[in-house]
Amino acid sequence: MKILQIHTKYQNFGGEDTTVLQEKELLSVSYEVELLFFQNKKGIIGFFQFLCSIWNISASKNLAKKIKEINPDVIHIHNWHFAAGPIIIRTCNRYKIPVVMTIQNFRLLCPSALLLHKNALFTESVNKNFPWLAVKKKVYRNSFLQTFWLAFVVWFHKNIGTWNKVDKYLCLTAFAVDLYKNSSLGVDANKFTIKPNFTYLPQGLDDIKRENHFLFIGRLSEEKGIKLLINAFENSSIKLKIAGTGPLEDFVKECSNKCKNIEYIGNLDKLGVLNQLKKCNALVFPSIWYEGMPLTIIESFACSTPIISSNLGAMSSMIVHGENGFHFESGNANHFKEVLVQFNTLSKNEKNEMRQKAFETYKSHYSPELQLGYFEAIYNEVLRK
Repeated sequence: MKILQIHTKYQNFGGEDTTVLQEKELLSVSYEVELLFFQNKKGIIGFFQFLCSIWNISASKNLAKKIKEINPDVIHIHNWHFAAGPIIIRTCNRYKIPVVMTIQNFRLLCPSALLLHKNALFTESVNKNFPWLAVKKKVYRNSFLQTFWLAFVVWFHKNIGTWNKVDKYLCLTAFAVDLYKNSSLGVDANKFTIKPNFTYLPQGLDDIKRENHFLFIGRLSEEKGIKLLINAFENSSIKLKIAGTGPLEDFVKECSNKCKNIEYIGNLDKLGVLNQLKKCNALVFPSIWYEGMPLTIIESFACSTPIISSNLGAMSSMIVHGENGFHFESGNANHFKEVLVQFNTLSKNEKNEMRQKAFETYKSHYSPELQLGYFEAIYNEVLRK
């Protein structure tokens, strides 16, 4: 089977880019895989890319050239926004090649993509024919014009049937599937299925001993719940280590200087992340938006590390309360602190049992061994149709 993957790179390398490369590496073991990249640009070039995203003839020509060159059996789109544009779906359809598309966010439902605005959940667009309120609130890049144009691109392609030309949409969680099925996108509900992300099992870290602290790893930004995190840990004796970088880095440094129980350990490479996940008591994940499928959570399970998270979106389905971690009420710092204390009062055996269940979650849902089975079933289904 020949598979052509298509991905539009973001200006800054992120989790979606990592997922694409991991999946190509995995699929290449059993299939012939090619990867066609588009690149989002900055400045005036990026502005014209964004304007042309409604009908990017150049992107369509590049894809057509690649299709003629390799003659793929299946085309797997990861990200069309914005350098490629939705026209690539129609190009695949013109050559009668089945199309599978991974959905990492909620851009088809709202220009915000995160269903978040000014650090609060924003879901008003999900069931609207056109997201006028999102445009009014300037949810995309704080721009009325850019929000309108992105909303119009999605709306236009909804009305000419582009989104229905995708044979299978791969959502990361059951939560995302339900959200899309019950939205105003107008796509056949049977086209949505669950295909989770994955990570490889960490090697050479078995001798690391657990320490008595919690760990946060991620972007230091509002949507990740950084201020909620600090609020829950300050004025307590519960130890916290914070790793990452982002717009709230100075705020985190200031808080770590004032609070003896909070330590900022900077940005970490892949090995450093896994090392810290093996050391900590539990990972804390106070995100205030729905998330897609955070790689940090999967890596935590792979390291046998339980997770204490907000009961929201992906986290509500990935983490089973009382088994592989705990939930707390989203945005509630007091409840967050109560759950931290609850975890600390568990016996050694209870913590070990929770760690074992965290690892079992990884093995049964997010290991690479399962992925080929997912892909084979999905690709064969669209080929039969």
